[in-house]
Amino acid sequence: MANTTSAKKATRKIARRTLINKSRRTQMRGSVRNVEEAIKKGDRAAALEAMKKAEPDLMQAAQRNIIHKNNASRKVSRLTHQIAKLAK
Repeated sequence: MANTTSAKKATRKIARRTLINKSRRTQMRGSVRNVEEAIKKGDRAAALEAMKKAEPDLMQAAQRNIIHKNNASRKVSRLTHQIAKLAK
């Protein structure tokens, strides 16, 4: 339990940031899921459209330290590679 005023304020601040980060993480995961579902269906056009939304979401999440930047880059790279394989 926080005793000092600054510690109490910090816990309030952390609680607010946690809610915001959860919402951003959920949005990011949802956009990635849409890409994966389009890939699974074999619909290249839908996958490309979903990827246009997912890539900025991933990079913003990395920029805001919700996920690590290498993690975001790896996800983008793997999804792009899977979409490219659909063209063949």
